[in-house]
Amino acid sequence: MSVLCDWEIKALCEAGMIEGYSDDLINPASLDVRLGSHLMIEVADTKDFINVDISHRTEKNPYRLMPGEFCLAETEEIFNIPDSLSAQFALKSSRAREGYENLLGCWIDPGYSGSRLTLELVNARRHWDLPLYPGMKIGQIVFFKMSSIPLNSYSKAGRYNGDLKVSASKG
Repeated sequence: MSVLCDWEIKALCEAGMIEGYSDDLINPASLDVRLGSHLMIEVADTKDFINVDISHRTEKNPYRLMPGEFCLAETEEIFNIPDSLSAQFALKSSRAREGYENLLGCWIDPGYSGSRLTLELVNARRHWDLPLYPGMKIGQIVFFKMSSIPLNSYSKAGRYNGDLKVSASKG
């Protein structure tokens, strides 16, 4: 596998690989992604999550992720990964330095399509909350060329294709 560079990522995005793409998201070997408008928050009384709409939140009036709190979040961007590529989400280093953690459940298989990514975020800080708001640059995607087209594309076997909002585990 080899990592795609900026001009390769841009050409694929312009061809429809990423809905919601803009040129200012391109890095030399990755594409920045932004936080979407919906979260799923853990609550004490149940193992289930509650849905929280943060579409009205801003950088100046964000949702506050409390110390140690876990949530599921979504990307603003919608992905349509061709069978010739795979990809991986990585938290932006500036976000990690601020105290955000990602639980690394974000491998993107060939054929993942029509979906926003669901991110597993934790506030690793002990004493300070962390802001979350739509449009916040939260991470980046690194794209890899596959050595060949897989026999079983995620487009046929994937349980999370077509998810346009943050989603909990489907088992």
